[in-house]
Amino acid sequence: MANGNKVLTPSRIILTIFYLLIFPALIIMLSGDWLWLEGWLFNAWYLVLCLSSLIYLYRKDPALLEERYRTRKDSTQKKWDKYILRMIVIVFFLWIIIMPLDAKRFHWSPGFPSWIKLPGSVFLLISFFFFFRAFTDNTFLSPMVRIQAERKQHVVSTGVYGFVRHPMYLGAILQFIGAPLLLGSLYGVLAGVGLLAILAVRIVGEEKMLLDELEGYADYRKKVRYRLIPFVW
Repeated sequence: MANGNKVLTPSRIILTIFYLLIFPALIIMLSGDWLWLEGWLFNAWYLVLCLSSLIYLYRKDPALLEERYRTRKDSTQKKWDKYILRMIVIVFFLWIIIMPLDAKRFHWSPGFPSWIKLPGSVFLLISFFFFFRAFTDNTFLSPMVRIQAERKQHVVSTGVYGFVRHPMYLGAILQFIGAPLLLGSLYGVLAGVGLLAILAVRIVGEEKMLLDELEGYADYRKKVRYRLIPFVW
């Protein structure tokens, strides 16, 4: 098993700090309001999620931490997934940028009342649960669509994986919709829907790979019927 100290090399620590700070900094700077409460609430959610997940993996599952840092040039990654990931990164950055510009600096969207912002907060809390539990329940939670033969990957069906087949994606969808609701950005919601559509395409491709290449996945799919949203899809 990998050792946490070996996984977090100096270059990776610098890269991690950059990713931890760049999105919260963009949210506040682009808003033009350093006292924006909703912006700071979202930033706190983001930082606590990232830090708690990182600390858990460092202490309990350094092998998965190593997998999360794995280079995107890995030859075992499905070729089509490289293009999907690029699309996700581009639209995610647009999502991050447009929300503070829309909700605070330029007010493109009408002001959201509290009864809309409150569900956004609830979505983020539920999102946190699914994100964190996906990490703790599935040691094969790679950021790339690939079969981890070198780690003897097998089907995980316990915990949140007994609820839906892709709980981390469910967490992501709740984040992409919940954050713009909390911040008050209609255009952020639309960008979040775009991210949902891209993730849906990725799920279809990923499931085809798992059915073809991962023993026991067909039986798991019969046991857990829904990919992302119970009773819907």
